[in-house]
Amino acid sequence: MFSGIIAAVGRICELTPRNDGTPTVRLSIDAGRLALDDVALGDSIACNGVCLTVVDRQDQRFFVDVSPETLSCTVGLDAPGPVNLEKALRLADRLGGHLVAGHVDGVGEVLRFDPVGDNRLLEIRAPQELTRYIARKGSITVDGVSLTTNSVRSACFAINLIPHTLAATTLGGLQPGSRVNLEIDLIARYVERMLNPDPIEAH
Repeated sequence: MFSGIIAAVGRICELTPRNDGTPTVRLSIDAGRLALDDVALGDSIACNGVCLTVVDRQDQRFFVDVSPETLSCTVGLDAPGPVNLEKALRLADRLGGHLVAGHVDGVGEVLRFDPVGDNRLLEIRAPQELTRYIARKGSITVDGVSLTTNSVRSACFAINLIPHTLAATTLGGLQPGSRVNLEIDLIARYVERMLNPDPIEAH
């Protein structure tokens, strides 16, 4: 589990196909300011909101394997470039954002990224099947960043980004047409499940 509070912006330095006959790709990621001294093989690190497993470490770089399925349903992991990084939560950690699973539910498209004073108004169009889970003043994860929605209109939602978020994450580089990873709030998912259970099959 994660909190959506980005610890550092790293960079995908290299993508190499695995030599085991599978279409899996190995990413070499420079962790930037993310401390890796307590990271062991098998630990999870969220990269742009995608929970990935550390398979190797070398100095300030770590390596993860990404499957074709993950590459097909996410963005930002298929080419060298900056990525938001967060290590998995410990039970004693402070939850500054909201509970984030690191499982991307869909890819959204940036419609607006307008300056409002020192802030930015970010408007995103979400996939239609996710709109039922997005509520005004609710939580949503964008490229791994825990954010609060200001307004929701049909399949579009708007967020106010403060200067700290713009400086501490990759979101400052967005522009209209950019695609972003979205993860809906876990609570919304479970509420829907409780309200709309599957019919009980007769035996």
